Amino acid sequence: MSIKRYGTVQTGAGGKPLPFARAVEADGWLYVSGQVAMENGEIIEGNIIAQTHKTIQNVIAILEEAGYGLEHVVRCGVWLDDPRDFWSFNAVYQSYFGAHPPARACVQSSMMVDCKVEIDCVAYKPKES
Repeated sequence: MSIKRYGTVQTGAGGKPLPFARAVEADGWLYVSGQVAMENGEIIEGNIIAQTHKTIQNVIAILEEAGYGLEHVVRCGVWLDDPRDFWSFNAVYQSYFGAHPPARACVQSSMMVDCKVEIDCVAYKPKES
């Protein structure tokens, strides 16, 4: 089994090193670490709609770096800071995943940083022969 790590040299808020990879690929499976609405080391301002767009764009950037796309995502995990944001979040989420959404879990949780949403995912793409 081959394992490839993406983004192991990264920093969070305040320039602190983060002890995890943005994503890890193993035999066609890609595990993307939880992403938030971060840009240049800071959480963007805005409501759940703006933060969901930025969070999903960050997920897409990692998928593309590894050679995957949203069509390869088989499961997402979602954490919302405020359950009242659920329907607004869903509208943005659906706009990206369309008629072929992945399996998903969505829970309300306090966040480790000052954000409204966090998303991780698992993607699969058969290895090319």
